[in-house]
Amino acid sequence: MEAKDNGPKKKLSNGAIEGPTNPMVTPLLTDLYQFTMAYAYWKAGKHQERAVFDLYFRKNPFGGEYTVFAGLEECIRFIANFKLTEEEINFVRESLSSSCEDGFFDYLRGVDCSDVEVYAIPEGTVVFPKVPLMRVEGPIAVVQLLETPFVNLINYASLVSTNAARHRNVAGKSKTLLEFGLRRAQGPDGGVGASKYCYIGGFDATSNVAAGKLFGIPLRGTHSHAFVSSYMSLDEITDKSLCRKDGLSTCDDFVSLVQTWLNKIQLSKGVFGATNQSELAAFISYALAFPDGFLALVDTYDVMRSGIPNFCAVALALCDLGYKAGGIRLDSGDLAYLSSEARKFFCSIEKEFGVPGFGKLTITASNDLNEETLDALNKQGHEVDAFGIGTYLVTCYAQAALGVVFKLVEINNQPRIKLSEDVSKVSIPCKKRSYRLYGKEGYPLLDIMTGENEPSPKVGERILCRHPFQESKRAYVVPQHVEELLRCYWPGSSDKKTDTLPPLRDIRERCIKQLELMRPDHMRRLNPTPYKVSVSAKLYDFIHFLWLNEAPVGELQ
Repeated sequence: MEAKDNGPKKKLSNGAIEGPTNPMVTPLLTDLYQFTMAYAYWKAGKHQERAVFDLYFRKNPFGGEYTVFAGLEECIRFIANFKLTEEEINFVRESLSSSCEDGFFDYLRGVDCSDVEVYAIPEGTVVFPKVPLMRVEGPIAVVQLLETPFVNLINYASLVSTNAARHRNVAGKSKTLLEFGLRRAQGPDGGVGASKYCYIGGFDATSNVAAGKLFGIPLRGTHSHAFVSSYMSLDEITDKSLCRKDGLSTCDDFVSLVQTWLNKIQLSKGVFGATNQSELAAFISYALAFPDGFLALVDTYDVMRSGIPNFCAVALALCDLGYKAGGIRLDSGDLAYLSSEARKFFCSIEKEFGVPGFGKLTITASNDLNEETLDALNKQGHEVDAFGIGTYLVTCYAQAALGVVFKLVEINNQPRIKLSEDVSKVSIPCKKRSYRLYGKEGYPLLDIMTGENEPSPKVGERILCRHPFQESKRAYVVPQHVEELLRCYWPGSSDKKTDTLPPLRDIRERCIKQLELMRPDHMRRLNPTPYKVSVSAKLYDFIHFLWLNEAPVGELQ
């Protein structure tokens, strides 16, 4: 199944944007304190004050030095359809204190996002800590109501996309990666989301049929051990006929053709006895059902003594009728050894019986794979062409959450800062612009944040880049290319030009190209070189001025 535009069109016939993919994403998908704050803002007459919030994260996940940004489209779908129903307003009324005035609920009836502006880095971009992924501007009470759903929609999406990208990086470009995680995902919404964002992160296909329908992700799958063990003998195959691929004739007894080939293999090899006949029956039955896509799970009984010979006999019989088998799947055992032995077996069959391409049949491996096992397989040497990865991928087993935050950086054109004894939690104040500076070799050198009204970095002009909080970390950079990161995706009441939401396959392509642009030492799995995130000299001075101005001065007695 080939990739297509991601499912339903994003815009309806009237120009409106469709709602979130998950119907559970409503204005009530938020924390209670967002509504209590909204009421307090309204009560104090502050609810219409213009606020600016940055959405960002503080540390790259999985011990790495990069993150893939995902989830933006769902955020835009959410705000494009943000409206509380009367039933939802009544529930909010019941959930808040009885002292809340009726006027607040009248206010909620008129709340939408028509006066909210959203600027974001394009989905699928490689991103780094502290740099705003999204900047949200609007009436403070409304934007506050967006905080929790935005953080929720970005957190898991970016985490699992990054996890997928890391698996792709270890597996290599030439391998096929299949997402098989639906049965182990955190609920149906986690399963569907994982399929979408693993595809963005570089996976080729999914087993998840719902995700295939919703997003146009290619589907892949064969059969389970249950299918193999459900057969007892060859006698269960009643219809033994199979039409040739060209349709010119029919093989009346495909079972006998397979048995003939199995005997030839046994005589040729002379290294194994009788294979498991119930397994053979299952393979023949599956091949009769899917002669064009026969891919067999070969480890139900014994891979080399039964599964591989049985598969080869069926594959050779299919070849006689003009079909080409897909290959095998290994789901247990020593995957490096078994894949290498299977490849040798296939190559010997090709040479012995003169079947072109038989030695290159696809070998797929599954069985609780993760980054570490992929890395170990690479070091051991293997012949696996495709990896089916589930649990460790979709549950992000190595790290539970990305840690996305949503911080107020400006209100009524006045910069605000959040301080902490933990320097990593100090926010970078004011409305900012973000740029990626590229060097002579074409790699990104660093990301730099500036004040909104500062002049943009220019190609060929030296700029001083400073670490936001460490005085001694600074460097001059002469960029060869400058890319502004934040783009407008929701203009609110302004007339600003907006970027369109691209199809899913375009987001995936962007992600792949972004990862290829990065310097290899930033991408390596162990001890990666930290990527530099900096601020302009002017913004650095302002951060520390505001820090000193806001921090209370102690008194010793």
